[in-house]
Amino acid sequence: MNTAPDKRMGLAEAVARFVFDGAHISIGGFTINRNPMAAVYEIIRQRIKNLHLYAHSNGQGVDELVGAGCVAKVEIAYGGSGRFAPTCICFRQAVENQKIAVEDYSNYQMTLRFLAGAMGVPFLPTRSSLGTDIIEKWGFPASMRRADPQIPDHKLLVMDNPFGAWGQTTKVVLVPAIQTDITILHAQKADANGTARIEGLTFADVEQAKSARHVIVTCEDLVEPNALRACPDRNQIPGLIVDAVVHVPFGAYPTACYRYYDYDPVYLKDYSQSARDDLQHQAYLERWIYGLQDHPALLEQVGAARLEMIKADPGTGYAKGLDRR
Repeated sequence: MNTAPDKRMGLAEAVARFVFDGAHISIGGFTINRNPMAAVYEIIRQRIKNLHLYAHSNGQGVDELVGAGCVAKVEIAYGGSGRFAPTCICFRQAVENQKIAVEDYSNYQMTLRFLAGAMGVPFLPTRSSLGTDIIEKWGFPASMRRADPQIPDHKLLVMDNPFGAWGQTTKVVLVPAIQTDITILHAQKADANGTARIEGLTFADVEQAKSARHVIVTCEDLVEPNALRACPDRNQIPGLIVDAVVHVPFGAYPTACYRYYDYDPVYLKDYSQSARDDLQHQAYLERWIYGLQDHPALLEQVGAARLEMIKADPGTGYAKGLDRR
């Protein structure tokens, strides 16, 4: 008999319950792959502000949150949406116009930071970024760090290896742990108890989930627990760390969800054009987010033909013959 708690809830309820103004939040996915876009749009729709956003190497999700004015601070390794925006457009504009504060780390450092949070240790050592400006240039001033106890006192620290290994003094970089208020991920499968299965590359999603105080999982398929117990080694997210499970088919759209659908090049191209102009971007927000009740309404507006166009081939996991221009 399954006595585990049922964590299913609607997306609007999950966002309202766990995401708040000023929250420290991370989102999963990588560039234009498996971003939790339905949740991103709901955060924008609820007009949540002053978020402190963490991402490994995200793209569309970061750019839309920044462009909608939801974000005050970002800690990130890379923000880009492939050929549609090698550097995220709204993100870049916000940085250049000093509308958001940004702290820059390497990809590996961000992974280690989430891993440290998941492990419950305050930092982890690495040699990543030695000899680079990542060490010398800091985005968050000391006053900002003092004002928020969730921001570490230092971006990172460089020290000598205290163990004297390899017969010589070796410099290491200590990177601080990340522990967010909420992490939001999109998975292919999840059950009502919160156990989730990500197919394909997991990126830094698992570490992000385990380093958060609360976790929302949106999923393509909501399955019975026995469906995931059949191959438990393929389940990366344990239900005990998940607070809310939301069934949202096409929940990563317009980014890709491996084995379900590819990214939508038409949507992403149109977005990249509108994001470059303030008036066009405001019109985009009104048409695709504020003016719609929820994600199914967005999908209905996109149309069944487009969704069929990006449907994944069962053999490859990607859409065959998709015009990616």
